[in-house]
Amino acid sequence: MCGRFFVTSSPETFRETYGYAEQPNFPARHNVAPTQPVAVVTAEHGRRRFVLMRWGFLPAWVKDPDEFPLVINARIETASEKPSFRNALRYRRCVFLADGFYEWRRGGPRGQAPYAIRRADGRPMALAGLWETWSSRDGSEIDTAAIVTCGANGLLAGIHERMPAILSPEGVERWLDMRDVDAGQASAMCRPAPEEWLDLAPASRRVNDVRNDAPDLLRPDEDMPAPKPPERKTEAQGSLF
Repeated sequence: MCGRFFVTSSPETFRETYGYAEQPNFPARHNVAPTQPVAVVTAEHGRRRFVLMRWGFLPAWVKDPDEFPLVINARIETASEKPSFRNALRYRRCVFLADGFYEWRRGGPRGQAPYAIRRADGRPMALAGLWETWSSRDGSEIDTAAIVTCGANGLLAGIHERMPAILSPEGVERWLDMRDVDAGQASAMCRPAPEEWLDLAPASRRVNDVRNDAPDLLRPDEDMPAPKPPERKTEAQGSLF
């Protein structure tokens, strides 16, 4: 799964990477959490847009959001079948602006420090997403989004069995092409990222508190021994293309 991520590249870097016309100015964020505003890239009528959305997907048919569970991830294996995601997978795909994400060792002790996962080449990490506009009874609207997940690759499988779907530059182009790339083709793109794409390193246990947001969250705590590197599991490896 993906429950926290970080955004550290400059606004100019993201704009150059994704080619949207808007010129937003936003600070680095080192502990992005569910329900918070998140920046995503969409494509409408052949034009890429920078948009702020709520991280927590609300299908259009939900009547009372307080009675609907918080949905931050969409499993690609079932997205085309789920009423919540079926239309979004076909018509409303997006890319989350991110430089990496955190993951905790599944079954580890309470309060454990997570790992920080980045691209090995230092480029922004394109996380595949789905979005939807939810309208309330009073006519107000909110754009909401979820990160698409797939099975973990060999590097991450020692921590967790799931990981976000990470797109290559060519994959971003196809993922945002709702005209020529249908839901089935888009689903096929969401496979475990090649291990060589990623770097994994211990991070601070202070990430556990969403109120913390500072550069040192990406470094291990000095008073805590670094966790053992996860054991690679070759059966989970895969390729995006």
